[in-house]
Amino acid sequence: MHFLRIFLKIVYFACQIRVFFVILHPVMDFDRYDKEDLQEALRVLRSGGIIVYPTDTVWGIGCDATNAEAVAKIFALKQREDSKSMLVLLDSAAKLDYYVEVPETAEMLLGVESQKSKDESDSSKPMTIIYPNARHLAANLIAEDGSVGIRITNEPFSKALCAQLKHPIVSTSANMSGHPSAHFFAEIEQAILDGADYVCRFRREDETPHEPSTIIKLNTDNTFKIIRE
Repeated sequence: MHFLRIFLKIVYFACQIRVFFVILHPVMDFDRYDKEDLQEALRVLRSGGIIVYPTDTVWGIGCDATNAEAVAKIFALKQREDSKSMLVLLDSAAKLDYYVEVPETAEMLLGVESQKSKDESDSSKPMTIIYPNARHLAANLIAEDGSVGIRITNEPFSKALCAQLKHPIVSTSANMSGHPSAHFFAEIEQAILDGADYVCRFRREDETPHEPSTIIKLNTDNTFKIIRE
């Protein structure tokens, strides 16, 4: 009986903690962003500036992916060779074929990714796909073989940015070239923050560690290669 009483007390305590976190959940809702924050980020992007912003993976440095001068600013800030391509975010897979060739293999992968995004219990990494024959993007974003990496974002802030800008947005990790990626805002180097035209306020307090995406490169013959798991 003594053991049973202890067990019931533990169960009761666990239930109380669960209720406590359920009550707190609305306060800790990181899906709600400030519209003024979003609009200021859009103003900077439209004027050719660069921003530091939260994405569906790590914090990123971004700009209008169709603006070559803005892309060059990011290379300079990261102290990175412009021969190294950077990936971009889109808010919808329906917009892909305007910017790249979409092999049949991509449709299968995107279908799996779309299903994962609907499953709230799925904790696997987002997926970046490198597509062949890129077009309608800044030339200094495109790799020597004509490819570019694109990820469809379902994270609310970056998705809204892409949708309202009506262009893809560059998404490269918010760190100097060769330095570790910032898993959350507090880890971003001061030089990156100082060098951006705007640093977004959304999710600065979110200390949930995030990892870079899986990267898969597709070829026109529907073969593929996993670049990063």
